[in-house]
Amino acid sequence: MFVVAQTPLASLRVSMGHLVFCVLVVCMWRSTACARSDVIELKDSDFDYLAPVHETLLVKFYAPWCGHCKKLVPEFESAASRLKGTVTLAKVDCTANTETCKKYGVTGYPTLKIFRTGQESASYDGPRSADGIVSHMKKHAGPDSVPLHSEYDLENFISNFDASIVGFFSGSDSSQLPEYLKGANLMRGSFRFAHTTDLQLGHKYDVKSESVLLLRPPRLNSKFEEGVVHQTGPMSITGLRRFIRDNIFGLCPHLSKENKDSLRKRDLLTAYYDLDYLRNPKGSNYWRNRVLKTASKFSSRGLLFSVANRNDFIEELEDEFGLGTSDGTELPFVTIRTRTGQKYTMREEFTRDGKSLESFLEDYFAGRLKQYTKSEPVPAKNNGPVKVVVADTFEEIVNDPEKDVLIEFYAPWCGHCKKLEPKYEELGQQLYSDPNIAIAKMDATANDVPQGYDVQGFPTIYFAPIGRKSEPKRYEGAREVKDFINFLKREASKPLVLNGVKEEL
Repeated sequence: MFVVAQTPLASLRVSMGHLVFCVLVVCMWRSTACARSDVIELKDSDFDYLAPVHETLLVKFYAPWCGHCKKLVPEFESAASRLKGTVTLAKVDCTANTETCKKYGVTGYPTLKIFRTGQESASYDGPRSADGIVSHMKKHAGPDSVPLHSEYDLENFISNFDASIVGFFSGSDSSQLPEYLKGANLMRGSFRFAHTTDLQLGHKYDVKSESVLLLRPPRLNSKFEEGVVHQTGPMSITGLRRFIRDNIFGLCPHLSKENKDSLRKRDLLTAYYDLDYLRNPKGSNYWRNRVLKTASKFSSRGLLFSVANRNDFIEELEDEFGLGTSDGTELPFVTIRTRTGQKYTMREEFTRDGKSLESFLEDYFAGRLKQYTKSEPVPAKNNGPVKVVVADTFEEIVNDPEKDVLIEFYAPWCGHCKKLEPKYEELGQQLYSDPNIAIAKMDATANDVPQGYDVQGFPTIYFAPIGRKSEPKRYEGAREVKDFINFLKREASKPLVLNGVKEEL
């Protein structure tokens, strides 16, 4: 046996190698620790006793195969890290925890719900971006209405990116204060509330008696509208809700990822440009002032106006309106999106005198504009048992006045859609020789869904019968071939021809 004696140098090399190994292990451990999610995972076995531990909890109910769920993951993770210590974010896999998801009425993915200690769960109706989730959930943390004790408190509260609702009361025993606080509790997820029991704090804003004020964000102050609005209606929850609804947006709000769902409940014109109120407020208001000038002339026509950062919506502009970075310069893109989903784009350049915008609006209100429709290319061949429908052929195929049509709206990534595909194909084959009916499908992620078809999840199936194309009927039955056939036997305008054989009435 040979033994090799270690020299001091060899021993040092061994020690250094050991040290390097230890450092690498520590680094790898730290990297793993840093990668740990701030979103807690809840299951059927622990939901009921872990959820109440958190004062405010936002829970994402999801399915691993859901495309919308996958898209939400990085936003939800980022929001969880930023809200740590304020609001807890959690997730529940509904494919593995069916009991909890059934208990809270989860039928689509992702579903987000807010849980607060001592209160019933509430649906989350805020934005799905990290910034939006953070902003929305901060409103659910802390008091329903922030108490203000000094002029500094008041100015600090209203110096915000969002509008502020402030109640001024004569004292803590005011008979109107409880009603205001109830309203704040009901609407805190959408708006910012504060109150003071010192009427002196409102003298700067011409407050002489108990009242509620809506103060617009300082960056949006302009000569075209008042920055402070006084409530004139009754001091009740209904009156407060109506006052906020009628005044919260103003003449031309800043459309963002956080408030887009609220703004788009109305017919909305938006000018997209390099808007940045943090780094360039003066430049941002340059184009907004031109929109405001035009908006003041058309504001009574039922159209809401807004401005937005083009970079925040560039993917949407490309996907929904066919507008890309190569389409413009520093001039704004202008679009109109109605609450029913109709879309229009201003193709002329936005002139600095606002004349092109005025002309665009005159054409819009006169009904002279052509709608923009997102559509896949028309298929070169479409002779299969299931007709492929794109937006540009919807009228031709689905609204064919001589055929009943059963149409499936699907998403390529949807697990339920993939499971349905062979059954739907078999249904098409059985009815292929029927001249009075068509079985069809449309990718609702790549084509605009026409008005009258409410598609919120996948697959969604509708029946468009002969003579009633404007009143399609949603299919709510089971999804086996026999179930579809039984439905069509009841609803079809004429007897079915199954596998070449005409059914008898």
